[in-house]
Amino acid sequence: MLMTNIKKLRTAKKLSIRKLAEMAGVHFVTLARIEAEAHDPRLSTLRKLAEALNVPVGKLVGDYPP
Repeated sequence: MLMTNIKKLRTAKKLSIRKLAEMAGVHFVTLARIEAEAHDPRLSTLRKLAEALNVPVGKLVGDYPP
């Protein structure tokens, strides 16, 4: 669910993995692994991604009203 939300938000904003990673200050390989469900992100990483996507952290983890 988390990885799907990040990818959906990223693609809706027409951002590549590299661009979002750069905006969030995380390595693009880390983001690719998160989206591929091969890595569980730290809360600090989720916060960076949420800030870069301009959404609350809850929206990334599916704990946000539609």
